[in-house]
Amino acid sequence: MGDRIRGWAHFLTLLTLISVGTTGCTEDPGNRAAIEVDAPTALADQAVHLRITGLTPGEEVTVNSQTVDGQGKQWQGQATFRADAHGLIALDTARPNAGTYQSPDGMGLFWSMTPQTGDPEGTSFFPPASPQHTYDVTLTAAAHGHQLASRTLTREWFGAGVTSRKLTLAAHKVSGELFLPAPGTPRHPAVLVFGGSEGGNGQAPVAALLASHGYPALALGYFGLPGLPDVLENIPLEYFTTAARLLAAQPGVDPNHVLAMGYSRGSEAALLLADDYPDLIHGAVVYSPSAQVNGGFPDYGTTAWTKDGKPIAQGLIPLDHISGPVMTIAGADDQLWTSPLWARQIVQELDAAGNHYPHQALVFPNAGHGVGTYPYLAAGTRAVHPVTGREIDLGGSRAGNAAAQEAGWPKVLTLLASL
Repeated sequence: MGDRIRGWAHFLTLLTLISVGTTGCTEDPGNRAAIEVDAPTALADQAVHLRITGLTPGEEVTVNSQTVDGQGKQWQGQATFRADAHGLIALDTARPNAGTYQSPDGMGLFWSMTPQTGDPEGTSFFPPASPQHTYDVTLTAAAHGHQLASRTLTREWFGAGVTSRKLTLAAHKVSGELFLPAPGTPRHPAVLVFGGSEGGNGQAPVAALLASHGYPALALGYFGLPGLPDVLENIPLEYFTTAARLLAAQPGVDPNHVLAMGYSRGSEAALLLADDYPDLIHGAVVYSPSAQVNGGFPDYGTTAWTKDGKPIAQGLIPLDHISGPVMTIAGADDQLWTSPLWARQIVQELDAAGNHYPHQALVFPNAGHGVGTYPYLAAGTRAVHPVTGREIDLGGSRAGNAAAQEAGWPKVLTLLASL
């Protein structure tokens, strides 16, 4: 399952967000309250620091966040606080008395949003079909039936100067989207990004954010798109290497540091690529990974991956030729498969092989299969698989996954910065 398990079809329609006031509240013309924020416009993976000022000391205030996702579903977060002795609520440190999240968290009103209808555990917030577009989040503060303040924030997937280009089978022999940092950016490591058994190409927001941080990225689809196989079966590793060579040739790419980032079933391809093509793929970041090659999907009796036209046998993935860092990221409560065990096993195998490149396993408590990637979008812990149509339990909790994403994503960026 690919990024973000927050949603299975990130190629859906543009995410738009609406600005709505707190239900039943009227404006209070006499108040001096304000919602202050350090970054009114920021990348979607950037935390913002919010304060409600000008309140009456000890006043109980309800803060709402409201939006509409790419499927037209309305979402809302809410938290009730008491103003401190200075008439201030600092969301980074204030503990909600009630609401959609329970612990002090400056971004709680973002990731804890719940849908207006439906089960929050079985529903996920859909990113935009095209990450070029910004989206707005509207915050309101209210007390005693009066709206005290309102503020709209803009969230972006594209940093200044980032560009994107669609790649097609006809023109490029791969199906994906290439994201490049602003022209003139010094050479940086690059990342080939792909998902898992959900198919399609839901990794564009991830790749866009990587490029926004200076790392060229190619979001790659490998089945479930026009011209590609319908299911995860007999996928050639050479298809990925074609994409990796295209990425390595881009301006601003350090060709000595091209990494593969794979989620769930995509972790198998990422590790195979890093081991079989060490001159091209220089390490891997794998979310909810497997340490072994599994059968095809949804028919496990078939072959998932091929090389040189021959099936890659099921069994342990060899890791003795990897020429770069490996980071494995898993949720301790993954209910889909044993990714915590495999995440640690991959690192142990690299140790046993005497691999001298950095490698580490990050296993987060209370997180499930939805442990990655970037933070601050609401996501459930169950999903209907787009290939099988069956509901699956991903494990973890919404808060646990959110904490894992907030902690794990910066570590990925730090790893890339170290190369």
